[in-house]
Amino acid sequence: MSNKKIGDVILDVQNISLRFGGVKALTDISFDVREHEIRAIIGPNGAGKSSMLNCINGVYQPQEGSITFRGRTFRGMNSRQVAEMGIARTFQNLALFKGMSVIDNIMTGRNLRMKSNILLQALRIGPAQREEEAHREFVEHIIDFLEIQAHRKTPVGQLPYGLQKRVDLGRALAMEPQVLLLDEPMAGMNLEEKQDMSRFILDVNDEFGTTIVLIEHDMGVVMDISDRVVVLDYGKKIGDGTPDEVRSNEEVISAYLGTSH
Repeated sequence: MSNKKIGDVILDVQNISLRFGGVKALTDISFDVREHEIRAIIGPNGAGKSSMLNCINGVYQPQEGSITFRGRTFRGMNSRQVAEMGIARTFQNLALFKGMSVIDNIMTGRNLRMKSNILLQALRIGPAQREEEAHREFVEHIIDFLEIQAHRKTPVGQLPYGLQKRVDLGRALAMEPQVLLLDEPMAGMNLEEKQDMSRFILDVNDEFGTTIVLIEHDMGVVMDISDRVVVLDYGKKIGDGTPDEVRSNEEVISAYLGTSH
């Protein structure tokens, strides 16, 4: 691990409860995320990890509790508003534009940052053209960073899965988020792809200074790259701490051993 400096709390999740009809997805969950850390949310299938991420990024509105980002509590915000505040996310099942090139997919992540109107953008005149050039430069930097230069013009649908996941990460980075939510970034990957993705996550955290919250099934990966881990089971929080603290937590051990994995 690099000797990075973890800052103050940037994201504070307090007493979140989420129900769908009579079903409780999350019950009274609280945890915080500190600036510049890699914070993992783990737990067996059906533990409520994705529901938690969806509450943070405005897809679900919890019935109880609050989420505070940089001292600002948001209730009833949609995912675009949350993104504009500086929280970006990748998706477990890739939501990429398969027919579009790598560079154009990553450019879509810049839309939040573009000021000029659509017509000027389409005509690429005046300020719009200068703006687009600046955005393209930023995107090229991401492409270099993620080592996908060779595929800049390739339609994303033609790339192997591991590289598609990297493009998805690039699109989220293009938003220049302060907090990046990663939804199972290693799902479906082979060992080598997982190692690559782990390295990129650590580099994003290190070089961009981005705070990262990730959901991941692969315990080995989580324990290797996370600063702190929160553990959910059946929508309740059963553990929270450093990887070593969580590893030796009896309740966590039995939750993992008591479920079929």
